[in-house]
Amino acid sequence: MPETATNATAAATCATTATETLSAEFSRQISEGQDLWNQIVTWLAEKGLTFAIRILFAAVILVIGAIVIRLIVAAVGRAMKKSGRGGTLLDTFVCNVTSKVCWVILLVTVLGKLGVNVGPIVAGLGVTGFILGFAFQESLGNLASGLMIAINQPFKIGDYVVVAGLEGTVKQVDMMATVLSTGDNKKVVIPNKSAWGAPITNFSALGRRRVDIQIGIDYSSDVGKAIKIALEALASVPGVLKDPAPAVSVASLDDSQVTLNIRPWSNGGDYWAVYNATCQAIKVAFENNGVKIPFPQLTVHMDK
Repeated sequence: MPETATNATAAATCATTATETLSAEFSRQISEGQDLWNQIVTWLAEKGLTFAIRILFAAVILVIGAIVIRLIVAAVGRAMKKSGRGGTLLDTFVCNVTSKVCWVILLVTVLGKLGVNVGPIVAGLGVTGFILGFAFQESLGNLASGLMIAINQPFKIGDYVVVAGLEGTVKQVDMMATVLSTGDNKKVVIPNKSAWGAPITNFSALGRRRVDIQIGIDYSSDVGKAIKIALEALASVPGVLKDPAPAVSVASLDDSQVTLNIRPWSNGGDYWAVYNATCQAIKVAFENNGVKIPFPQLTVHMDK
């Protein structure tokens, strides 16, 4: 029993101590809350009106600045289109850069009106820009290459091109990547850094394209007759241009055939239609006029 009484006394003492501790902590928190509230009330009494006026003034500047930025960007866009020196990509890039620069200036101005010391912020932007530039150098390389594509315009939407070894029709060009659609309807996204860093072949830029086809005829066939028949067949192919005139000539004397170069011209958009129609027209014309297209053959002489 004495041990039980001792335990009860210890438990009562612990409970009393815990209660006193909680009470002291609660009182301290209340005291700190009152001090904070008193500081807030004092600050509002001394500087509240001034701060409210600053907020109102900053809000007015922000609204007016947003309207002015829209007007500036619209004016820049009209000026770019009026000059006719840039394409859609360059116009969009210049307008985006103008908008972002104006917004940075506006936000720094608004923070200054709120009483914020913008000096460290501006300095911090420089350091942050350096760090981000190092971290995103690949993206910045694509951005710089996109700017070069926008300025030099080696291709535009709808052109048929070979870019970075990939062939297709240009569907989209932005500041980071160029999007092609291949002949079998695949979407290919090429980073601008790769596009600008490799040779670019634009089949649509000059309007007309020459169709190059090689067809072999038998050595026993009359070459002059075959050339005449081919030229007559080309005259009936839809899409073949008269100027420049189609040309047919002997390309080489090969093991099993005399190879002819068939070279009609077409508009860029008609290239494949003219190519296919020419192959068919030449094949039919040669068959109808007795000009043979040989299979590969090898003559073997055996000594007895």
